Amino acid sequence: MTLQQEIIQELKVKPEIDPAHEIRVSVDFMKAYARRHPFLEGFVLGISGGQDSTLAGKLAQIAVDELNAEDGGERYKFHAVRLPYGVQFDESDVDDALDFISPSVTYRVNIKGAVDASAAALAEAGVVLTDYVKGNEKARERMKVQYSIAAMKNAVVIGTDQAAEALTGFYTKFGDGGADIMPLFRLNKRQGKMMLKELGCPEHLYTKVPTADLEEDKPALPDEVALGVTYDDVDDFLEGKEVSAEAQKKLEDLYLRSRHKRHLPINVYDDFWKK
Repeated sequence: MTLQQEIIQELKVKPEIDPAHEIRVSVDFMKAYARRHPFLEGFVLGISGGQDSTLAGKLAQIAVDELNAEDGGERYKFHAVRLPYGVQFDESDVDDALDFISPSVTYRVNIKGAVDASAAALAEAGVVLTDYVKGNEKARERMKVQYSIAAMKNAVVIGTDQAAEALTGFYTKFGDGGADIMPLFRLNKRQGKMMLKELGCPEHLYTKVPTADLEEDKPALPDEVALGVTYDDVDDFLEGKEVSAEAQKKLEDLYLRSRHKRHLPINVYDDFWKK
């Protein structure tokens, strides 16, 4: 088995999908999780205005609406959270995403004060953060906020991690990579777009250039520039198609370097650390 085949097997990516079926799979997964945990009254997710959070948010709201309809009540809620660092450059896309999702509840938490205070405290102790590391600080602050809301609302945090991010490790460990449930696991970027189209999402939300927008020195840096490989190559690779030798090496290197992100904290009985 080639490394490409091992990666596809691990991440459960299908070469083709039926978007309507995969929507149903994700919604039923979230509903079953809610039914399995009697304490649970909803889901929490930060909405950035990008493809992944828009899709996961819409799926969560569908799940909540169906649960409430089945029970004849209003117990379950989807808590959508706007998490700008100061002023978000694509805030109008967040508006459009929230209009599309129509969440049960929406919050706005500006993380700038908390992130800047943390950076200042570290600097006072003699640890000055680079712009890149401060970007990770933003991602972790956003996740902390979501967990605080979840704790107060008897909810769980949704992660937007999908196969393209899992393959490349393009997320912050214990930041946007930290969550309770991952309804997009198994999907690549191309397949997520197909599902949003099936759901009637405004086209500009899933055709926009993906960006993490974490670095102040490189605002709105496209993911593909940061990764050094296109999402078309990532998706083709995950679907078992042939890609250029250069793209294949880049993707396999990214996968191997980011293995620690896909593994729970290491203990002495793991063999991960020996490899």
